[in-house]
Amino acid sequence: MLKKFSLQSKIIVIVLTLLSILILSLSIIFFRMLSGTLTDLKGKQALAVAQSVSKMPAVIEAFRTNQPEDIIQPLVEDIRKETGATFIVVGNKDSVRYSHPLPERLGKKMVGGDNDRALIQGESYVSHATGSLGPSVRGKVPIRNAQGDIIGVVSVGFLEDNIHDIVIPYRTKVLTLVAGILLIGIIGSFFIGKGIKKAIFGLEPAEIAMQFKEKRAIIESVREGIIAIDQHGLITEINANAHRILALNYQHSNRGRHILDVIPDTKMMDVLKTRESQLDDEISLNHHDLIVNRLPIMEKEKIVGVVASFRRKDEMDQLSKELSQVQEYSSILRSQTHEYRNKLNTIAGLIQLHHHEEALTLIQEESSGYEDLIQFLLKAVPDPVLAGLIIGKYNRSQELKVSFSIHPDSSITTPLSDVQREKLITIIGNLLDNAFEELLSLPKHNRQVQMFMTDLGNDYLFEIEDSGAGIQNIESIFKKGYSTKHGKDRGIGLHLVQKSVEHLNGYLTVEKSELGGALFTVSIPKR
Repeated sequence: MLKKFSLQSKIIVIVLTLLSILILSLSIIFFRMLSGTLTDLKGKQALAVAQSVSKMPAVIEAFRTNQPEDIIQPLVEDIRKETGATFIVVGNKDSVRYSHPLPERLGKKMVGGDNDRALIQGESYVSHATGSLGPSVRGKVPIRNAQGDIIGVVSVGFLEDNIHDIVIPYRTKVLTLVAGILLIGIIGSFFIGKGIKKAIFGLEPAEIAMQFKEKRAIIESVREGIIAIDQHGLITEINANAHRILALNYQHSNRGRHILDVIPDTKMMDVLKTRESQLDDEISLNHHDLIVNRLPIMEKEKIVGVVASFRRKDEMDQLSKELSQVQEYSSILRSQTHEYRNKLNTIAGLIQLHHHEEALTLIQEESSGYEDLIQFLLKAVPDPVLAGLIIGKYNRSQELKVSFSIHPDSSITTPLSDVQREKLITIIGNLLDNAFEELLSLPKHNRQVQMFMTDLGNDYLFEIEDSGAGIQNIESIFKKGYSTKHGKDRGIGLHLVQKSVEHLNGYLTVEKSELGGALFTVSIPKR
């Protein structure tokens, strides 16, 4: 039935039900306690009155007369009226009445069967019995003569119905109070339900459960590692890839642990203090290079936590490698297309002008130079990626009218690892591009770039020199964003070159070239 109601209605129904049960239980307990307390008080009052009557000299002396009821009845009735007792009965040892609220019952035996403890054992006590007037609470006291002998009994009682009549006014007050509490409960439940509804953005339990499942599925599906902490630094969320990348035990739940106990050197606690995002931060953790993004979680301009996403840099480098290869391939095709279109146009013009000898010479030179380069690279550089890079840069140099040559003693025959190959693409590609660009302001006959490479010894050695103006500020050229040229996206190439060389544990030097420009020397350990 509750499925048909909203969350707010369910909360109101549940709260009212629990409140009603609680109030009903408390009311029953209250009435029982009140009734029991009044009964005990009336019993003590009855016993006190009975003790007073049993010690009255007039009552004791009346037992020595022939008609004790003539003295006891009027005396006791006055006392009964003053005390408010339902009855005060005085009886002899045979339980024959000498007093009673109803005069016609004088001389008859007392009813209830609870006189033996007073008449035989001489006790004073409170009893509950049903007499001629109905169920009552009674105080029983023996009457003794001057010698201490038991000569009779005094029974003072209050009807239980009369006690209940006293409780009824209290019941009305309690019921009124209960109605007020229920009304307050209804109003409070409404606002509680409304507040909860607002806190959970108006979602129903089924919707919350679905969103929780969707969130878990999304977090686990991403390839990045994800960790979230609260404002106290306790982990609230961590996915499977975070366990894998950080080499944590996935079977052991790390939720609830402090982030510094899991990652001692993390900067997530700094984000909690500064409230500033940290993007694309490179760190080394567990012998892995990671790229980390850390962002604060804000709620009403108050920071309530931090979420960090990270991924192994080698995985990103692999993607970068694939993209670089595609870009290089595209650049090669573009350069070749442009260059050969120019060559074909030139040859076509020579033929149309009937300069057949010049056209044939140009064809032989073009095919011979390009074919010689390919044959040289097949022997000197067996690695297809490195060789393809050089061919692409050669085509690019032809397009830019730059003379690009490779020293004939160059040779790289030692196999490259995937990481070395990927980093060398970045290093050589950026150095050659910088050299080509440096020469564009010079006359075409003075645009020279030479490259030497060898793997003799324990290192790979690469030298790239140009005939440009040289480097003026060597200390700053490797800083990210520094460039002597104008335009956007400058100052990145040489910075990437230096980072790649450092990643391969190599070194990079810059000197003046014999050609007049700069000479970049890169040394990379084979292992």
